[in-house]
Parts: sequence; structure tokens; C-alpha cells
Amino acid sequence: MSDIKEKIEQEREEARTVCDASGATSAECAAAWDAVEELQAAASHQKEVVEPKNSLEQYCDDNPDAAECRIYDD
Repeated sequence: MSDIKEKIEQEREEARTVCDASGATSAECAAAWDAVEELQAAASHQKEVVEPKNSLEQYCDDNPDAAECRIYDD
């Protein structure tokens, strides 16, 4: 996971450099930030895959109306 965080930081720096050189409204700048967003989405997806649901979460997915699964607003 730390490898992808490092890659995100590298892409952010590169995006900043590209935007400084070509302008904040350039296509190159937009593409550079799109690459950062894609990496962030991949990191988020990896986190979901790595952290499996516990037994209560699985039960509530199958039985959302069960008393144990109710969520009350404050």
C-alpha cells in the first residue's frame, strides 16, 4: 500500500510541474491530474479489497432489517 502512496505523491509532483509549465487550464495539466485521480481510485479499491467485512457487517448485508443492523439518527 505504501508503494501506491509513493506513486501518488510522484504523480502529484509531476502534475504540479506540468501545470506550472503549460498552464492550469491546459490539456496536459488536466491529463496529469487525471492520472493522479486514477491512482487514488486504485488505492481506494485496494483498501476495500484488503479489509474484508467482519461477521456483523456480512450479517447486516444479508439482513438489513435485523434489529442488530439498525442505524439510528441522533
